[in-house]
Amino acid sequence: MGRDGEFEQGFYDVAVVGAGPTGLLLAGDLAAAGLRTVLLEKRDGESNLTRAFAVHARTLEHLDARGVADELVTTGQALRSLRLFGRLAVELGELPTRFPFVLITPQYETERVLERRALHAGLELRRGAEVTGLQQDAEGVTLTLADGAAVRASYAVGTDGVRSRIRELLGMPYPGESVVSSVMLGDVRLSRPPAEVLTVGANDAGFAFMAPFGDGWYRVIAWDRDDQQDDRAPVTEEELREAVRRVLGDDHGLGEARWLSRFHSDERQVPRYRDGRVFLAGDAAHCHSPAGGQGMNTGLQDAANLGWKLAAAVKGWTPDADALLDSYHAERHPVGAMVLRTSGGLIRVALAQTRTTRLARGVATALADHLGPVTRRGGLMVSGLAISYGGVRRAPDLALAGKPGRLYEALREGRFVLVGAGQGVADNWSDQLLRTEAAVADAPTRLVRPDGYVAWSADRPTAAELGAALADHLGGPR
Repeated sequence: MGRDGEFEQGFYDVAVVGAGPTGLLLAGDLAAAGLRTVLLEKRDGESNLTRAFAVHARTLEHLDARGVADELVTTGQALRSLRLFGRLAVELGELPTRFPFVLITPQYETERVLERRALHAGLELRRGAEVTGLQQDAEGVTLTLADGAAVRASYAVGTDGVRSRIRELLGMPYPGESVVSSVMLGDVRLSRPPAEVLTVGANDAGFAFMAPFGDGWYRVIAWDRDDQQDDRAPVTEEELREAVRRVLGDDHGLGEARWLSRFHSDERQVPRYRDGRVFLAGDAAHCHSPAGGQGMNTGLQDAANLGWKLAAAVKGWTPDADALLDSYHAERHPVGAMVLRTSGGLIRVALAQTRTTRLARGVATALADHLGPVTRRGGLMVSGLAISYGGVRRAPDLALAGKPGRLYEALREGRFVLVGAGQGVADNWSDQLLRTEAAVADAPTRLVRPDGYVAWSADRPTAAELGAALADHLGGPR
């Protein structure tokens, strides 16, 4: 059967399962690249649970490259310093980016801007579509739905969260451990809101967290060392209020609750992010403690890495599609492992179960004023700006001559961007490549990947050198 016939039978280039932030960004990228993409979500309606509040600088750069960052920034509040354990701060205000802060905004705002972009790009979003079966062969993947229907696609991606059905159907292990249990969570009103936008505290009694939704409600998370119960045990307003008071010294007038629950936090990661024609991203591939606000950000950065590679493989815009798709695991699995280590370290310090660990936390707090370089490096790591893939490093947002005026505006076309010399040579790849010039004279020539990382750079390359670099990353001239 020809490709047109396959389309008539409901064949897709990519099926994405799970319409959280990771799935929405990935599916939107694929639809924007012209791929026939379906996003399957088992929920019939919108979720009422916001899990994430922090959007870090590197994630905002990825959203900037999709034209939605500035809008998202208007929905929340920018913090230029993350303060941990009282005085120890992670400084963000001098980060080398348009977004030298962490944005505090509810996850549903991130989902809203990403969903609108994806639908505008032509994404087919199916709600109430629960995947119950998966089979793959040399040509594609077949997903069976709870209603008996089937979806056939060249590739499939599971972005369906910690309890991923796609991961389960692949038989993929999810090794790790529970870090902390009996964590209380509530959406509440406060009669005395805290002075700081984000409130985080820890002491011998436990830890507490407060963040605003922006509509008068607050998300409050608290862990009481002396009150450990089963995750299924109900939470009362009084329990949550008392736990917050013991840690922060003030319950901030915690009153009406519209939602209360108890949960545990795990650290887990799959051994591989790819299984044939099926990929895992976001919480389906890795989950972390909430410390540092890394979970959603890591998933969105997974999606930014995978999307252009899938598009290149489907379109034949790569000299070796299989190697390019394998590079998703090679690049992102170490990042997931690093986030497990750093967020795990933070939550263990916050828990401080032993006297030695509590002493170490006290020393770190006492030395906070002398840890400037350390906290600046911490800002680079927490923000995501320091993440690199071996020799492949993040591209700064360069000023460009003419329009578009910035590199990350140029990246909105979803193609490689060549900044610098190359007129004539680059014309052979015009469908895959946008060529532009840096605003600064004598800047090196850079070939920037669609995800904002520098694939290749050189000072004054010859036409032959440039042609070889383009062929290496984009395949032969078209």
